[in-house]
Amino acid sequence: METRPTTSRSLETYYHIDGSTFEKQYKEVLSGYRQWSDLSHADKWLLFPKNIGKRLCIDETAISDGELYTIVSNPEARGGKGSLVALVKGVKAQDVIDTLKLIPENLRSMVKEVTMDLSNSMNLIVRCCFPKASRTIDRFHVQKLACDALQEMRIAHRWDAIQEEADTMEEARHYGKEYNPVTLANGDTKKQLLARSRYLLFKSSEKWTESQKLRASILFQLYPDIKEAYSLTHSLRMIFNKNRTKDESRLSLAKWYDKVDTSGFKSFNVIASTLYEHYDEVLNFFNNRSTNAFAESFNAKIKQFRAQLRGVIDIKFFFFRLVKLYA
Repeated sequence: METRPTTSRSLETYYHIDGSTFEKQYKEVLSGYRQWSDLSHADKWLLFPKNIGKRLCIDETAISDGELYTIVSNPEARGGKGSLVALVKGVKAQDVIDTLKLIPENLRSMVKEVTMDLSNSMNLIVRCCFPKASRTIDRFHVQKLACDALQEMRIAHRWDAIQEEADTMEEARHYGKEYNPVTLANGDTKKQLLARSRYLLFKSSEKWTESQKLRASILFQLYPDIKEAYSLTHSLRMIFNKNRTKDESRLSLAKWYDKVDTSGFKSFNVIASTLYEHYDEVLNFFNNRSTNAFAESFNAKIKQFRAQLRGVIDIKFFFFRLVKLYA
């Protein structure tokens, strides 16, 4: 199947024209870019009040040169026209609030729910700009905290295993002996076991393959703390998967806090404190089981569009084209 051209310059191959000249003509004349009403402030903020819906998502993404922008999107548009509600340069709460308040209050009051990550600044933005909306923290950001803590423990043990292996090799060299690494029941060394266990720790045990089951069995036998941390991570995931009401989930989280406290794992205590700080917003997930997955997907669309253009040279023109697609 023939690939369709995606840039002005690629038309050179298909239609034997000067791609550079056509690109300039498209930007300056054909596209209407110079007559765009938002051109003067396009690199600072863009607002599309008509795209507001009862449910919104808010997130941040890097557009060009690591410069962060706050994006408000409407998941009901399903990633097509009408998806983009607001795009504001930076993540400073007051700057975003001042911009979003340019949207008429009656439209902002229509919003019933906003999903977001664990950022305090995002929480403040939503509270100030959409006062009648419930704030829902994305469950996957919460689960990621637990997964990160678990992987941190695995990595710490792996560094110890690397150091242990290096010391053993040095000792063998010192005494003129041949170094033979100790292998486990599945053929891994300790270092390999800890490296190769990364992906299985992200999954539920019922999704493990036979080789992963054997590897996990050896891992948990050698490192009981990783086994306990995996259990904490899995039980947190199950709270979101199986519970259906706020009251049920509140009780389950209280029991989970007790397990974390008993474990004595510092990283998990930090997670528990973070969840406690955002307790109501985390539990709001169980109202409609809403997540911020659409915001992550929309960010990916923007990055894919940027990749098709092979980077961003003129940020305002990039946003102009983005608006044509998604606003």
